[in-house]
Amino acid sequence: MLTQARKMFYRARGYYAGSLNGERFRLDPYHSKFWRKATAGLWEPETFAVLDAHLKPESDYLDIGAWIGPTVLYGARRARHVWCFEPDPTAYRYLAWNMDLNNVRNVSAFGVALSDRFGVARMASVRGEPGDSTSSLLHDAAHGSDALTIAWDQFEAATDLSSVSLVKMDIEGAEYMVLPSLIPFLKVTRPALYLSTHAPLLPEAQRQDRMAKLADLLSFYPSCRNANGEEVGEQALTAPTSLNGFQSFVFSA
Repeated sequence: MLTQARKMFYRARGYYAGSLNGERFRLDPYHSKFWRKATAGLWEPETFAVLDAHLKPESDYLDIGAWIGPTVLYGARRARHVWCFEPDPTAYRYLAWNMDLNNVRNVSAFGVALSDRFGVARMASVRGEPGDSTSSLLHDAAHGSDALTIAWDQFEAATDLSSVSLVKMDIEGAEYMVLPSLIPFLKVTRPALYLSTHAPLLPEAQRQDRMAKLADLLSFYPSCRNANGEEVGEQALTAPTSLNGFQSFVFSA
């Protein structure tokens, strides 16, 4: 009863007053349960540590898989400019709302999916809930929606990305298709790459091969650390914990 009353209050006021890694924000009231968790410091503290380590006032940030915007909002306070992608139309609506609530002006947000080609693709949530954090191009169930896709080289050709110091990619399994197209850019500009992997979403027979290909593509980075900051090397991508769980890695020069 009390929880419901709180939700009604936040929605009547128009925002939830919360924080992300100590930074105060006005946040959309329809995700107050998530924002309370984040405010308490219980949502991915390791992610905020990566943002703190690699974003500077003179650098730019590329967020591929922005969801409703926790990393975008925080990144906008750390970086000169943020480029972000969120193709799920429900999540994008809340992302735009959260940027508006905080008068964010240094973010370019795109409601499209990065892919290996221009087109239209079906995407859906693993859990079946529109706008949740598990929407992926790997899932094209009936409850999903169509997403416009653009190729990385199309975006790169139209944008000055020379000052990007950090690329975050968390796209629920689509990394196996999208990441290869970014490799030439990553090799030339050498931003840090914060990559979330989703091997359990693949058929078990494909996991070893797909993860090994990612490891090989990223082997030009001298350093590969896990989300806790421990040096593990790219071979960690094919370890049992990575093949059977959702692991994140930071690649850096």
